[in-house]
Amino acid sequence: MTRSDHDTETLIRESLDRLAARAPDGHAVRDALADARRRRPVARLTLVAAAVVVLVAGVFVGTQVLTSPPDLEPAAGRPVLGYTPGWLPEGFTEQYREGGPGLTPQVRRWSAGPAEITLSAYSTADPEWSGPVPKLASARDQTIVHGRIAMVTGDTSTAALLTWTADDDGHVLTARVGGVPDARAVAQRVADSVEAAPVGVRGELRFGPLPAALAERSAAVRGTGPDDASTELTAADPARPSVPAVTAAVGAGSPGVGGAAPVTVRGGPGFYSAPKPGEPAMVAVRLPSGRWLTVSGARPEAVLVAVADGVQLDPAPDYRWLGRATS
Repeated sequence: MTRSDHDTETLIRESLDRLAARAPDGHAVRDALADARRRRPVARLTLVAAAVVVLVAGVFVGTQVLTSPPDLEPAAGRPVLGYTPGWLPEGFTEQYREGGPGLTPQVRRWSAGPAEITLSAYSTADPEWSGPVPKLASARDQTIVHGRIAMVTGDTSTAALLTWTADDDGHVLTARVGGVPDARAVAQRVADSVEAAPVGVRGELRFGPLPAALAERSAAVRGTGPDDASTELTAADPARPSVPAVTAAVGAGSPGVGGAAPVTVRGGPGFYSAPKPGEPAMVAVRLPSGRWLTVSGARPEAVLVAVADGVQLDPAPDYRWLGRATS
């Protein structure tokens, strides 16, 4: 069935009215529409429609620019985690965030004494997580999260793990609950409340130059509050991205350098601990702030010292969220 010119104009006009109501300076847009009605040609209505679309698009883009905080722009050593729960049991505070480039998992953890709730997101580009839907569909213990099939594992009176897929964005999410009565119901409520609300990870150090065949893997911040916060970075061989090869960390506590050999680190007196059974080699230096920088890994002393020398310290880390329920 074809429409008459009058019907077409009516549909266009109604659409423009709706767009005009959402656009800035709606009176000006409606004046243009009224003028178009008096002159009637469809071509003029089309021009007005284009103007309204440009205005609406401009408002959207401008809003995005104005409301996109700089610390939520992913950068080396400053990952962005894409998901936030809208509900947590009373008393839980966030004490850990970790993320990184590529396939590195995103992890957020809340604690209340010995009880923990962990929200993780995994890329489906990771072979380990590339086929979650068949697994979820065939799981013996199923539930529904955001209208999609989810899987429950490790279900006990005080622990549960709930796994589901996010809405077509290439991630599998898990909510792990431990040390909480009725853990399954808590995990379900946490998962149901999760939304795509990003948060950043900005610690107090970033990698400088890395040895050949190593690339940044992850950045993590932990602590019960800003006063005991620490930052940890890892680098890995791209051929084995899940295995940290070098770790750099800054914290208030002494790493324990008894028996370590003296070595110059960052132009000052530092320490080198040779590898021991179950422990990698480590270099350590006390920073002017009084905090300790350590770099460890299965690498020669000279390489660890070079990594420590190249680490960049951030004078304005974001530790405000530590010890809060959400942020």
